[in-house]
Formats: sequence, structure tokens, C-alpha cells
Amino acid sequence: MKAFLSVALLLCVGLAVSVWIGFHSRFSEGTLPFDDDQKGIKDQVVIKFSHVVAENTPKGLAAQRFAKLVNEKSEGKIKVEVVPNGGLYSDQEELEALKRGDIQMIAPATTKLSTFSPKFQVLDLPYAMPTRESMIEVLNGDIGKTLLQSLTNSNMKGLTFWTNGFKQITTNDGPLKSPSDLKGQTFRIMPSPLLEKQFQLLNAKAVGLDFNETYRLLESGELNGEENTISNIYSKKFFDVQSHLTVSDHGFLGYAVIMNEDFWNGLSKSQQQILKESLQETTTWNQTYSFEMNDEQLRLIEKQSEIEIYHLTKEEKRKWADFFEPVYKAFDEEIGTELIEQIKKVRANHSEL
Repeated sequence: MKAFLSVALLLCVGLAVSVWIGFHSRFSEGTLPFDDDQKGIKDQVVIKFSHVVAENTPKGLAAQRFAKLVNEKSEGKIKVEVVPNGGLYSDQEELEALKRGDIQMIAPATTKLSTFSPKFQVLDLPYAMPTRESMIEVLNGDIGKTLLQSLTNSNMKGLTFWTNGFKQITTNDGPLKSPSDLKGQTFRIMPSPLLEKQFQLLNAKAVGLDFNETYRLLESGELNGEENTISNIYSKKFFDVQSHLTVSDHGFLGYAVIMNEDFWNGLSKSQQQILKESLQETTTWNQTYSFEMNDEQLRLIEKQSEIEIYHLTKEEKRKWADFFEPVYKAFDEEIGTELIEQIKKVRANHSEL
């Protein structure tokens, strides 16, 4: 009897140990027992959204706002992970990463898209959109739709446009009041044949560089200056390493919000609708707030720095616009006569020049 009890006890102990080992191994390997509270986690859609500017800029704030709206509208079933400041890819790398599907969403400056669609250069034509209202009309109207549709052959789904605002010019050799004042200087631009042409007309040298390299090169004196919006000049503190700022409003800086097309097509109709609604709300907010932000940050630059600020008069802007007219003719064939005529019509309807 004692022998029987001993064997029975030994079997019970062995069974208990086996159960404990099996239970422990499931946890150590990361396999948890099913729980009703976990239902749906595997169904969560994660969108990696990469961009290269600071969080406190029109694009950075819009990306955060979009992520928040998507989370709310999807009740957490769609998560947008925003990575700013080139934390994943530089502005030269992110387009290829999107095409490969390494990330799902980006919002590059429209200038960078001319490699995939030369039509996008229409937005870089100098003084093409002379007022805030003309910007919104172009981006939200037929011209904007044509540009977004032109990306489909590159595995990219163009969704909408976000604005930053007008480009201005900073330099350590100023002030810059007329086109001739830029002669002999070296400026950072986004890589673009059209932007290079503008500076060639000015008898200045244009160097296409990554955005996040600009401060160091300005500080070292390797560059005389750069062109950018007030919000980017403020967020990157370019005013600390430049002596003059000319408010020229000569160009447009904005972003095309793009998703990997294969990823987009893999989403359900309801998921796509959530993204569309969130983008529409974000775009409406951005296209108002971005201008207000630039105005406010120009006032902050005036208060917080010693940089000399010069505002071109209407008459001076007219002279600059006339000076840049050869750029339109040089890129007529590449962009397309129809698009150029469309944007000229918008310019004529809104122009104060």
C-alpha cells in the first residue's frame, strides 16, 4: 500500500512539474493564453509616417493631428506612427523607402516629386501663386488633382496637399532688394532643375542639399544663404547664423501627402474612408493655420534675433516677377503648356503684381 501511495505521489508531482514547465515556456516565448481583452490586436493596421522637419512646423503639426484623428475615428484599430526630423530617412531617401514599402506614408516637399512627375515643377514657378487664396485654389482644384494623379505609375497614391507658405531668402551678404543683389552668392535649395534655373538667372550658385544639413553649412560659411518659409527658418534657427532676411514671397513650399499604393489598395473601404476623412479635416486646418503660424513666427524672429528684415514692396515684387519670366518659357515643354496656362490664369485672377 505504501509503495502504491509513493508511486501515486510521484506521478502527481511529475504531472504538476510538467504543467508548470509548459506554462512557463509559453510565457517565456511570448505566447500568451487567449484573452477576450486581446481580441482584435492582430487586426490593428500600423502606418509608419516619416518626415524630415521639426514637430513644431506646419507639416509636423499636421502629421500629429492626422494621427490623432485616425486613432479616434478608428477606435484604435488604425495606428499612425509619426517619425519626424528625418528619424527614419533623409528627404533624399524617403521616396524610395515609400516605393519599396519600408514605410507607408510620407509628405515630401512637392519640389522633390518632379523626378517622378515633371508636372510638379509647375508649383515651383516663381510668383506663380502670388496670394494665399491662389495657393488654395491651385492645390485643391484641377491643377492639384492632375498632379496627384500623375504619381500612380510610381506605386504612390497621392492623397492631398498641405501648405507651409511662401518662401523667403536669408543671407549673410545683404540686404537683398533687387535680383542683382544675389550675384555671386551661394544658396542652398532643394534639388531641382527649375530652382537651379532661377538662381542661374540671378547669377548666383544654387546647391541642392538635404534640409538637415543646411544649418551647419550656413554656420560654417560654406553657404551664403538659403530660401525657405518663415516657419522653417524659425524652427531650425537659421536666423542665428544669417544676418539678413528678405520677405520676398517669391515661391511656394508645400507637401504632397502620399501613401504606398500597394498598401492603400490592401486596406478595406471602411479603413480608406477613415483615412480620407481624417486627411480632409487635417488639410482644412493646415491650409489656414500654416499661414497664421508663419505670421506669428516672423514676429518672434523680429523680437528674438538681430537679423535685419526687409519686406519687398509691391513694385519690387513686380520687378522680380518680370525678371523670372524666362523660367516659364524654359520649362513650358517639360511641365506642359496646358498646366502652365492654367496656373498663369490663376495668377492673373489673384495677382497684386
